Amino acid sequence: MDYKSIHERIMNVDPRIRLVTICDLNGKIMHSDHRAGVENLLSPEESKKSLELAVNAWKTRSTLQSKIGKGKYVLAEYEKIKRITMPLDEEHILYITTEVDADHAKIIDSARRETR
Repeated sequence: MDYKSIHERIMNVDPRIRLVTICDLNGKIMHSDHRAGVENLLSPEESKKSLELAVNAWKTRSTLQSKIGKGKYVLAEYEKIKRITMPLDEEHILYITTEVDADHAKIIDSARRETR
């Protein structure tokens, strides 16, 4: 899988996307990068912890999929960013952060199209 190409296509969806990370279900990062000129709000350790929490939450929710269906995405909105977590495939997750004013529905729909 060409993770760099997927990253670039998602980054091109909207200029308000700050970060795109592709990782496996164990949290191993396949590709990750911020948009040029974007200030990272978290230290490297905090970024790793945030990704770890998102991956673990995704796996926990997946234990219920036999009853509620497969997860499509999770949106967390904070005062300074939005964070979108969604499946890339059965073994990988997209972790996207955006500016607060980003149209997350458009980004989610476009990310799905770009990763098919």
